[in-house]
Amino acid sequence: MANPDHGEPAAEQQDGDELPPEAPGLRKIIHVDMDAFFASVEQRDHPELRGKSVAVGGSSGRGVVAAASYEARKFGVRSAMPSVTARRKCPDLVFVKHRFEVYREVSEQIRAIFHHYTPHVEPLSLDEAYLDVTEDRHGLGSATAIAQAIRKRIREETQLTASAGVSYNKFLAKLASDQNKPDGLCVIRPGEGAAFVQSLPVRRFHGVGPKGAEKMARLGIETGADLAAKDRAWLAQHFGSFGDYLYRAARGIDLRPVRANRVRKSIGAERTFSQDISAEDELRDTLERIIAVVWDRIAEKQAKGRTVTLKLKYTDFQIATRSRSQPHAVADKQDFARIARAILEDEMPLPMPIRLMGLTLSNLEIDPGDERKGLGRDDAQLSLL
Repeated sequence: MANPDHGEPAAEQQDGDELPPEAPGLRKIIHVDMDAFFASVEQRDHPELRGKSVAVGGSSGRGVVAAASYEARKFGVRSAMPSVTARRKCPDLVFVKHRFEVYREVSEQIRAIFHHYTPHVEPLSLDEAYLDVTEDRHGLGSATAIAQAIRKRIREETQLTASAGVSYNKFLAKLASDQNKPDGLCVIRPGEGAAFVQSLPVRRFHGVGPKGAEKMARLGIETGADLAAKDRAWLAQHFGSFGDYLYRAARGIDLRPVRANRVRKSIGAERTFSQDISAEDELRDTLERIIAVVWDRIAEKQAKGRTVTLKLKYTDFQIATRSRSQPHAVADKQDFARIARAILEDEMPLPMPIRLMGLTLSNLEIDPGDERKGLGRDDAQLSLL
């Protein structure tokens, strides 16, 4: 039951004591999020790493942490953190090279478990997904029971742990899955959503990044309750179109359905250099290598897209993106390479050296069956660490 003093749901619920079936149109949504997925796979496959602070990623001066074990997180190590910063925070940190093909294979195992319980699975990345279990396919009695069964099977079949959030919409289910990590379960029942959201710091809201949280703090907004006290007009004045989302989020409102055939936004790759580069020959060689990697992914997904985007991060950390779209899909690798090369040539000579180059194909048409294979929209952007 919910804690009457704090308005927060307990970690576990009894079957049948959560989402009443008689409520018309009420969805039952589960958000499953694997715990420190990449790092946990490495610790599973390499017993000598268990119990140690582990970072998946490059250990060089320009390396970036792709994932960190919970042991490393205690020292403040986080994904997307520069490796030198991570090492400074945790001197005993063990770096391991990524194995994305292994992570994809494990993700496919997990997605197969999801599809045993519902066809309505919306992948977000290799390690998380929404499930709509409004229809109780196996008669387990409740969404909570289904979440418990899924977590049990994941542990038995992959030797990994997953956290899950159960609620009546996607926004609340995602918040709930993060509430009792790692290896936790949290349920937010009808009538509890607004109180739960308003008890949280706004930085927990999906879409509110560090800069957004800083802006809100300057405006006197620290919690969901502070946000709920503002009307639509005030939020629109300060946050534009994002204000409408904030207004609804502060009240626990989210009408989005789970989309089983979610369309991928882009397929791409990027490379961070050990040293800044500016020589035109080196820039061209780097682009050719990235073209090869990205086209392999495009071919694997049998994707078709109309927009090619080049991303450059300069030595001062400023980012420039340049895109070219055409009325028809990119025909083949040669066509893709031709467009990418033309974009780069138009930018040269560069105003200063770069520390990162990336390339993506977007405006995609993709086989919906690809989503059922466990390859969510966001796993398309994998850094070349």
